[in-house]
Amino acid sequence: MAILAIAACAEAPENSDMISTLNAEPPIIIAHRGASGERPEHTLAAYQLAIDQGADFIEPDLVLTKDGVLVARHENEIGGTTDVADRPEFADRKTSKMIDGQEYSGWFTEDFTLAELKKLRAKERLPELRTANMQYDGQFAVPTFEEILSLLKAHEDKSGERIGVYPETKHPSYFTSIGLAHDAPLLELLAKYGFDGADDPVFIQSFETGNLKLLNQKTEIRLVQLLAEEGGPPDQPGESYAAMVSASGLAAIAGYADGIGPSKNMVIARNAMGLLGEPTGLVERAHRAGLLVHPWTFRRENYFLPTNFKSGIVPADDGDLEGEIRAFVAAGIDGLFSDNPAQAVSVTE
Repeated sequence: MAILAIAACAEAPENSDMISTLNAEPPIIIAHRGASGERPEHTLAAYQLAIDQGADFIEPDLVLTKDGVLVARHENEIGGTTDVADRPEFADRKTSKMIDGQEYSGWFTEDFTLAELKKLRAKERLPELRTANMQYDGQFAVPTFEEILSLLKAHEDKSGERIGVYPETKHPSYFTSIGLAHDAPLLELLAKYGFDGADDPVFIQSFETGNLKLLNQKTEIRLVQLLAEEGGPPDQPGESYAAMVSASGLAAIAGYADGIGPSKNMVIARNAMGLLGEPTGLVERAHRAGLLVHPWTFRRENYFLPTNFKSGIVPADDGDLEGEIRAFVAAGIDGLFSDNPAQAVSVTE
């Protein structure tokens, strides 16, 4: 009973009636890696389910293959999201690399041609929390970005409904350093499928700043600067995300981007007990700078939820995701990333 009572208090700040989205439109629902709470992430099955559940946008993280093809994976290291470790023919591809100042060990997309990558099959990245998703392990291939855009086009042709796409460039500086830049193939494919204008349902996002500034010179597509609670842009040593969310920092972002994608705790912080508190003021500051605010990531498992929205102590059990989302909608966010688009849609429709 105590949990429910606290949750009710957190749903709507006292000044929520004074807060609205930047464009006075309902918040958009962005299917984070597809409906990844119900299918292995970054698969055509996850994207299709997200479309069926009413998402406004689907979000693919984009990395490149050895032969320069954009594919959807959470990271270019694919040991945790494919069955590559079980493929003896690729055992010698395992290696260690330094990427954005961090060492990774495993198998990397840039060491595989597309034909080789297509031999692999996706698997659930969070098996401890999403055991039901494991029934789909081994069923789906790694999709190319063009296959994802083709899926959206097929849906539009069939239903007349246009679903947006919200790609993230993963480690763009690293890929550029090895001769596999995102920009040209990304913009070419988006233009091919009609996503090339400021009014088209498309955003390009990145945790780095340099590639967004470069894209701003090349395209009218809306751009989003991603922000985390700690650290800073990998391509800007000495810069911090904390400084970037000050009034002056947001004004600087507005010079090359149309929105920010902050960690949700930057929008409404949690206290020492993990309880969701009051809005930090980031939404209002961003709106004053003319920036949209699309926080990440809303997931229904207790493990990810604030204490006042958990259903109990079992990490994999479902908590009150809808209640958490209502609190953020009341804070004036313009959209949100969710692994569970059906539940997010139910709050905002």
